[in-house]
Amino acid sequence: MSVTRRAVVGAALAAPAIIATSRLGWAADAKVLKISHQFPGGTLEEGDFRDRIVRRFAAEVEKRTAGTLKFEIYPNSSLMKTLAQFSAVRKGALDLSLYPLPYAGGEVPETNLGLMPCLVTSYEQGRKWRTAPIGEEMSRILDQKGVKLLTWIWQAGGTASRAGAVMNPDDVKGMKIRGGSREMDMMLKAAGAAVSTIPSNELYAGMQTGAVDAAITSSTSLISFKLEELSKHLTVPRAHSYWFMMEPLMMSKTIFDGLTPDQRKVIEDVGLEMEEFGYKAAREDDERIAAIYGKAGVATADMTAEAVGRWTAIARDTAWKDFSERVKDGARLLKLAEQV
Repeated sequence: MSVTRRAVVGAALAAPAIIATSRLGWAADAKVLKISHQFPGGTLEEGDFRDRIVRRFAAEVEKRTAGTLKFEIYPNSSLMKTLAQFSAVRKGALDLSLYPLPYAGGEVPETNLGLMPCLVTSYEQGRKWRTAPIGEEMSRILDQKGVKLLTWIWQAGGTASRAGAVMNPDDVKGMKIRGGSREMDMMLKAAGAAVSTIPSNELYAGMQTGAVDAAITSSTSLISFKLEELSKHLTVPRAHSYWFMMEPLMMSKTIFDGLTPDQRKVIEDVGLEMEEFGYKAAREDDERIAAIYGKAGVATADMTAEAVGRWTAIARDTAWKDFSERVKDGARLLKLAEQV
């Protein structure tokens, strides 16, 4: 058989596969997307669940797009610094990030609702946001800023302290504490605390050096960043919490819009499917944290509904009031959030 004939026969044999791929709507060439986040890296089955969400998402999207979409994952802010990731996503310089939403408050003030003290006080309430009017508004606002939300995850937060226990507002007087958002800081200052604005992946160094006395962050971060090694007291959020942070998987709208319709649908479908795993894992960490810290010799206590009520009174007069007055359309957004 001549070289020319072999080429013709080979092309004919390959044609069905090419046609089948085309019918599925997939591009012939694989596109590699980068996902960055600040949390410790792991595997599909082990480690910080936020890293696992990213890995599960990537594996499932790659599978459903027949390998035309592939992913490179950069944990520990190894691709770029934590606070730079949101701006990079907006500009299309970073494809995806699992990012604490209120970290974006300097660029998009409305995102501070993602950690407004005492606004979301249960997982059930947080899960309703995606389809509620407030969630639709947040999606619209971020869409206009170049960001598409894929996976909505809320996490409860507790307080690890190297000084005294932190339960009620009186407990933070004179304490250097990290709250996690501008609004949290306002509430804490009103209660008499000094505040720190460091991201959660820098908390170990901050507590180690004495830059902060206490840290409020998600149960998962309290576990992943091993703050039990430096703490004397832990306030556990498994029953109640005034600290719920939204940490979504987000994507550059520019990059998303540049994909095929079939690829976009897969990404949206898989993003939604990841939420069940995320909420289950967050609740499990709320339970696990007490045992982990207790084993390390840290005194633990569950946050009470009464304490949340005391914090709420302060939050309404400080953070909520400020947001309503300072942010364009803030009063309406806050009212929509209260209705969930």
